[in-house]
Amino acid sequence: MRYLMHTRPVQRLLILGWDAADWQIIDPLIARGQMPNLAALIAAGTRANLRTMEPKLSPILWSTIATGKTADKHGILNFVEPNPSGDGVRVSASTTRKTKALWNILTQNALRVHTVGWYASHPAEPISGTCVSNLLMEQAPSSPSVPWPLMSGVVHGSPECATRIAAARVRVTDITRDELKELLPNAAQAARGDHRPATLAKEFARMRSLHRAAIETLRSGAWDCAMVFHDTIDTIGHHFMEYRPPRMSHVKPADLRVYGEVMDRVYRMHDRLLGELMEVAGPGTSVMLISDHGFHSGAERPVILDVTKEERATLESRWHRVHGVAIFSGPGFYAGASIGAPTLLDVTPTALTALGLPVGLDMDGRVVTEAFAVVPTIATVPSWDDVPGEAGMHPPEMRQDPFEASDALQQLIDLGYMADMGGDHKKLVELTRRESQFNLGVVLMTTGRAGLAVPIFLKLLAEFPGEARYLSLVVHCQHSAGDHAASLASLEQWEQLAPGNAEAAMLRVVSLVAIGNDADAALAMKTLLLHHGSAPDKARPIADLLALLGQWQASSEYAARAVEHDPNAPEPRLSAARAALELGHYEQCAEFCMDATERDMAIPEAHHLLGAALAWGGELEHAAQSLQIALKFAPKNRESLAFAAEVERARGNATAAAELHARLAECPVHEADSSGPTQLNRHSIRHAQAWNERGRS
Repeated sequence: MRYLMHTRPVQRLLILGWDAADWQIIDPLIARGQMPNLAALIAAGTRANLRTMEPKLSPILWSTIATGKTADKHGILNFVEPNPSGDGVRVSASTTRKTKALWNILTQNALRVHTVGWYASHPAEPISGTCVSNLLMEQAPSSPSVPWPLMSGVVHGSPECATRIAAARVRVTDITRDELKELLPNAAQAARGDHRPATLAKEFARMRSLHRAAIETLRSGAWDCAMVFHDTIDTIGHHFMEYRPPRMSHVKPADLRVYGEVMDRVYRMHDRLLGELMEVAGPGTSVMLISDHGFHSGAERPVILDVTKEERATLESRWHRVHGVAIFSGPGFYAGASIGAPTLLDVTPTALTALGLPVGLDMDGRVVTEAFAVVPTIATVPSWDDVPGEAGMHPPEMRQDPFEASDALQQLIDLGYMADMGGDHKKLVELTRRESQFNLGVVLMTTGRAGLAVPIFLKLLAEFPGEARYLSLVVHCQHSAGDHAASLASLEQWEQLAPGNAEAAMLRVVSLVAIGNDADAALAMKTLLLHHGSAPDKARPIADLLALLGQWQASSEYAARAVEHDPNAPEPRLSAARAALELGHYEQCAEFCMDATERDMAIPEAHHLLGAALAWGGELEHAAQSLQIALKFAPKNRESLAFAAEVERARGNATAAAELHARLAECPVHEADSSGPTQLNRHSIRHAQAWNERGRS
């Protein structure tokens, strides 16, 4: 079934994915004139931070981007999954995805769509255009003279296009010394036997191959949407970001000289590729350029040394910053719009609306309406998964849960119908299963469903009782689900496993406050400050804990330290704003809030605090405006609804106040409280009741 096209703001949409692209590197390069194509794209549109999700693992995140749904719905939970054939694991496959992706929905509505290199897209799906899977570079021979046929399932499209894409691939041996100097100008200074130039050459070849495949695909005929993905910034970042100035303490000066320019040059190369792609796409093409997360490049870079392979796999995600990039540019998009930070979940709903199609009500994101030149009409459909018709998906017999397939194989082995796979294969499958379940639990925990995550982590903990990370998340989930007694009991076990752990010490303070034991909470806070109070990276959470205890002056001091430690992040300024408000420094609070929203517009609490500060300062009209913005981003926030209603009542707007009170009455209590650490302190002046009673004391 096809849906009639509604108003179509965008006629041709190019969606570019730059894994781990970050404004903290882009902005200085643009300022120096070193990314002119990206600068032109921004000038013709608007930019924003793109908020990531947890866990920050690329296959999960890019599948979320492509579907508009959380990972429990789309089914991609890891980099790898059990191979249904029973011989170990494979890269997560398109046949595992449980829901239609954007390219399937467009195919179903007779729009021509291309995809190149997207995570978890192998085998290529039979969509309306060309699909080049993420395994384009697989099975490359080591010798340049050996033929390199395309692996089965890599390309769906015309045979002629597949032939051109195969021929366009670049082997590592094709990369010349002069070409490598584009990324590594001081390559000659690398020590003999240093493997890092070879690593860089391999990633360079992959980047060029995917780009050339994209060029061939876009030239293959008219198209409505094209989705092109590059993981180079992320992949090279994990290898080389530690060498970028300023020098990290463990990096040798010689390595800084050789590899210090690599990351900036990778970005500049992406800019050149962007220019080439835009030239092929042609005039009239609109662009959404996105990254799934940022990548630390300064003082927040983690040091990961002397760890096991399993530990490294977990720790590498510490490189990822919470904010990636988003650019909306070209016909149909507003040039110079001020928009809130969208999330990964918003990409597909926004793309569907741009192309004139309904948004699935089962999608978890929103349409970023403020990015459009004209506010679009948003049509909806209950679920695209329930709409019949050819959608360019694999046949049902190919689509299966790889874990269920693995269980079925094991049953056949147990019955004697199949030979047992080797012990190493079993261990690898079991590790994959365990990590995927862990990731599922994190998804549920961080999307407001902590209660559903508890049994997942408890089961993992039962299998591995000494695993502190499982126990820590049990504690977090029990606390978030409101089971504070269970949380404190689990916390005791966690502290025994990991004595002196700062995170555990912080959660103890929160849990004790939650059960009303303020005296013990204050003692726990003193212990925390004694052991961790001088750590710069702990300043912000300590400021928030002190706020929870009502120690506002101390909270203000730690918030100031946090701002100094991480001047580009909005969260420390939010902590400072909370303290300033409670101390009666309303103008200072407003300044901190505006500083925070400059860094991330879509923080409901920042707008709420600004509204509260303005209300206490007597600026009721501006207070009402700020509170309405808070409600735009968090429509069910009871705290903002109540304060906005009182402000409207004080302004004499009885109708508006009544409407807000009606919304408040319909809003479930469990969904809506403040996200800030003062949410448990009902005497805080951020709340409507305190403001309403301001003249009675």
